[in-house]
Amino acid sequence: MTAPLNIRTAQLDDLPRLMQLEELCFVTDKISRRSFRHFLHKASAGFLVAINEQQVIAGYCLVLMHRGTRLARIYSIAVDPQLRGQGIAQRLLQQAESICSEAGRISMRLEVRKDNQGAIKLYEQLGYRTFGEYHDYYEDHVDALRLQKRLRHRKQAVTTQASVPYYAQSTGFTCGPAALMMSMAALNPAQALDITEELRIWREATTIYMMAGHGGCSPLGLALAAVKRQFNAEVYLSTTDTPFIDSVRGEQKKQVVSLVHADFLQQLTAANMPIHYVTLTQQHIQTALEQGAMPLVLISTYRFDHCKVPHWVVVTAMDERFVYIHDPLIDEEEYRYPLDNQYLPISRVDFDKMSQFGQSRLRTAVIIRRA
Repeated sequence: MTAPLNIRTAQLDDLPRLMQLEELCFVTDKISRRSFRHFLHKASAGFLVAINEQQVIAGYCLVLMHRGTRLARIYSIAVDPQLRGQGIAQRLLQQAESICSEAGRISMRLEVRKDNQGAIKLYEQLGYRTFGEYHDYYEDHVDALRLQKRLRHRKQAVTTQASVPYYAQSTGFTCGPAALMMSMAALNPAQALDITEELRIWREATTIYMMAGHGGCSPLGLALAAVKRQFNAEVYLSTTDTPFIDSVRGEQKKQVVSLVHADFLQQLTAANMPIHYVTLTQQHIQTALEQGAMPLVLISTYRFDHCKVPHWVVVTAMDERFVYIHDPLIDEEEYRYPLDNQYLPISRVDFDKMSQFGQSRLRTAVIIRRA
């Protein structure tokens, strides 16, 4: 039976009923009042409520649409237990999908308890397919299935990589090692994915200084770390100058970064690993993927968070309209979790703008191959 419903955007006045629904529907992993307030004011959140004939909020659906990407995620959906079986969840999901599609999102993702067979059946009926699993995910240790649905058709991705393992960086300065580890693990499943390896690579590849705080990782340093682990690597650099030198203040620090770069350069040359001093293009990246290689690309995070910070990501696939990446940076305060950062679709136009950094518009990538 399908009940008459009015679906609208959630409002602040709905907060008491939303909290009541949360208590009725969930035993663990409940959204707090503070978080509900945040989502009600968040421009990138699609927050829908279903109103029944009695003018009661029968359920809600909360969708996140992060800046700079074409991905949407159902963060939470709930229907009053006494009002289930009336098609309310389906109506909410379909309306959420419509809103996300109109906003240019091409995929919708969600997590669901592995023991919630009713919800899983509904999602599958609506076209969602399982693409992964999280073990011991919920507060009560139940596993979670990861589901995805295409909202818009895309052409077959050019990459031959069927699966790229995901690893989230453990610190604010180890995006490079995390990205490199994912790339190497895609080529060799025996590659370690743990914090010890992450910090070891950082020590090998760091520029020592960069902007403020700990130094990031040089493309040459990351390439050397890959070579040390029995991979082949090649580097694309849009300049012969020392990368990131403009972001370092103080002559002594600049000298240190320059010396580190010169040492990396000498070691790569001795290892006969190619360095291409050309402006990186998306065709370079696509060719690498077609050849079975894994590209690490430096981006600026500005289009994600309005911060001009250099950041390493892994390109996992490309098609006619989109570049897909694994982003190692998890930000729980902004509700960005692993599910949001895997095979993340970014329009080619946006990716072209974000894959340059600093006043010099540095473009650089490290291509990792099996030896």
